[in-house]
Amino acid sequence: MRIERFGAQDGRRADACYEIFRATRTVDEPDVPLMSRRVFGVLLTTGWVGDPRETWLLADDDGIAGWYLLELPARDNRHLGFADIAVRPERQRRGFGTALLRHAATRAVADGRRLLTGYALAGTAGEAFARGAGATGGQTEIRRAMDTGTISAERVAGLLAGTERASAGYSLVSWTAPTPEEYLDQVAAINRALHDAPHDPSIEETVWDAARVVATDRRIRRQGVRAYTVPARHDASGELGGLTQVEVGLERPEWAFQALTAVGRAHRGHRLGLRLKLAMLELLARQEPRVAHLLTSNTATNTHMISINSELGYYVLGKAARSWELPAARVIGTAQS
Repeated sequence: MRIERFGAQDGRRADACYEIFRATRTVDEPDVPLMSRRVFGVLLTTGWVGDPRETWLLADDDGIAGWYLLELPARDNRHLGFADIAVRPERQRRGFGTALLRHAATRAVADGRRLLTGYALAGTAGEAFARGAGATGGQTEIRRAMDTGTISAERVAGLLAGTERASAGYSLVSWTAPTPEEYLDQVAAINRALHDAPHDPSIEETVWDAARVVATDRRIRRQGVRAYTVPARHDASGELGGLTQVEVGLERPEWAFQALTAVGRAHRGHRLGLRLKLAMLELLARQEPRVAHLLTSNTATNTHMISINSELGYYVLGKAARSWELPAARVIGTAQS
């Protein structure tokens, strides 16, 4: 058994790890659209907002049995290492996952991290593995999907009329990534407002500034994804009060993925969240007519956003994902005892 570092540029080894990713997701959540190979390759190198990552695989005489990804935030949350571990379904329960976890913990501690954290789907081998490792469970994320053809024009018109009355004094604009330079700082400010949403206590506020918005746009470009943004601009001040963002991949043009919906603290209470989502549906109908489904994810306790999605006809899709964390030093200590 050997554990070796690899990267997105390592053709066949990266392909083999994608096949492991595909196999585990097919077993765990067959109804949820699978991340494409191109998107997967970019995420091996950089996180969703530009944080550095490293990837390692475990191989023996029978080939690659599993791999892990370890994200090491560089600008915030420097006490954390975000780990994602995958083992071929037919080779699970043979100690490969434990070996990968211990290796990831060693790497995290060497980089000054105290906690390992990650997600596991409810009722899967991943959840059993997290419990067996002694991890502590945190927030639960629930994915929901919407079928665009199921909401009637009359329903949209009724919802839109209500939101336009409540949000009088705001105008909508839109763009396709990258973010226009004049809006970089304001988009960063709206992202900072997301820290109000339910999250695990160990997660510190993410440092959002213009550079991080640019890094996100760079990730979108490398993935070959089309990303649409619809903000609401406060007419009196010219400030962006909120925005929604959706991404559409080239390989699955029938699916759109909700990246962000957020409203700044000073602009809440005007039904901007629902108005923005309705405007995004109209934009997608024009720009991405093949989109038939939208996929989103919310913390189970985020009742406000869940209620907005319910008004649009979203339904639960797939298994809930729960966050798990454990002290990295404890993992290493177990390995040495």
